Amino acid sequence: MTEHERMRDHWWWRPGWRVGRSFYTWHFTFAADPAAARLVADYAPLVRALPMLDPVPVRWLHLTTQGVGFTDEVARGDLDRIVEAARERCARLSPFTITLGPAYVDAETIQLPASPAHPLTEVRRSLRDAIAAVWGADKVPESADGFRAHVTLAYSNSAGPREPIAKALADHGDHTAAVTIAAVSLIDLNRDRRAYEWAEVASVALGDDPAS
Repeated sequence: MTEHERMRDHWWWRPGWRVGRSFYTWHFTFAADPAAARLVADYAPLVRALPMLDPVPVRWLHLTTQGVGFTDEVARGDLDRIVEAARERCARLSPFTITLGPAYVDAETIQLPASPAHPLTEVRRSLRDAIAAVWGADKVPESADGFRAHVTLAYSNSAGPREPIAKALADHGDHTAAVTIAAVSLIDLNRDRRAYEWAEVASVALGDDPAS
């Protein structure tokens, strides 16, 4: 069995992370979206039946978008200026609808691909421009390329073969949901309890331009 055919524990401590440390990042979140909740429910019997997976509750469902930095390294004044710059740029965009799913398995997760990716990428570009407006283009975290628009349904909590999960997904059938994106959230994210949990710092609306 090759490395590409195996799962690994998602909850290893990535560089910079430790218990008690949190991270400012922009995410799309879905706690109030009934279509996303139904999609989670569609896959819930499968996820609950696989002990090597940690399901993501609807409350913590998210689409990772653009990091800012660890909270102990970002001045609050800078953060406030980034939010205001993001409001200005995102106001020029419009809300849009994407499709989540069907689910597939990768090395650490069960994921729901998001399509089309283009409007999500446009929001991310606006967020990167907002950070650049405050810190300069050379200080924007993360690469502009390689963005994979997806929502994670469950995280792997141990090492093991991928094939049983792939088979369970195939047997379960495909499920999708159309969700509307009207805002993006700046969150204070932590992973102390083998889960991604957060407090919202700011919500930035799309298409909220008083000049339009």
